[in-house]
Amino acid sequence: MALIEANGITQYYDIKGEGPPLLLVAGMGGTANYWTEQVAFFSATHTVISYDQRGTGRSSHVPVESIDQLHEDLCALLDGLGIPTVDYLGHSTGGNIGQIMAIEAPAQLRRLVIYASTTHGDAYRSKVWKVRRSILEQQGPELYGDMTSLMLYPSDWIAANAEKLEQQQAAQVAMLAPVKVMTSRIEAVQAFDRRNQLAQIKTPTMVVCARDDNQTPYYFSESLAAEISSAELCSLDYGGHACSRTVPNEFNNLVSEFLQR
Repeated sequence: MALIEANGITQYYDIKGEGPPLLLVAGMGGTANYWTEQVAFFSATHTVISYDQRGTGRSSHVPVESIDQLHEDLCALLDGLGIPTVDYLGHSTGGNIGQIMAIEAPAQLRRLVIYASTTHGDAYRSKVWKVRRSILEQQGPELYGDMTSLMLYPSDWIAANAEKLEQQQAAQVAMLAPVKVMTSRIEAVQAFDRRNQLAQIKTPTMVVCARDDNQTPYYFSESLAAEISSAELCSLDYGGHACSRTVPNEFNNLVSEFLQR
């Protein structure tokens, strides 16, 4: 377990492997353990850095003001670790953080993978988060965990991986921050909107999403790829919002090919 004081909070991080630095940035759950399959795969060729974001896991359980603040946390973490440049793989909220980094600190990025992310909190996402937030506030973390799984995974994958999923879900629920902190993360991601600056991004970028993603529907990825001139759009026919977990071999090979060009 590695902890560092950076940007006024305690941040948990993990480093595995040797080679070019590859940074893995999770979504709303915000924790390093989302990336188990990717750490195992990419640590054979890269120095893989993962971490728990503000308000999640083993980092400080304090409210989040904005996605910009999460970007500032990340920059402070990389500075504290002495890592000047990374390949970046960001899932969902992590993809939002990556957009800010590519706009404001492009010198820190070699390549950028925006995975199952969004451009802004539109009407569809507002309904999704209204339901998920209500469950968290009124029904508690266990039912919120069930709802999260329904949004992350295809129905047949849930049915076929019930025991594995229950273990993953229980571990994630155990690391949830207090409700007030979690709702601050929801509000931050819904307020995020850098659409008017996406054209500034020049970092080589891959935008990847599964077409059956119900949490961050594919049209968001289409919009990101259309606005970022350096981006290529890659789709998976199956995998849901967490396709890095449901079809890890296909996902890992896709990202690996992009990083090695």
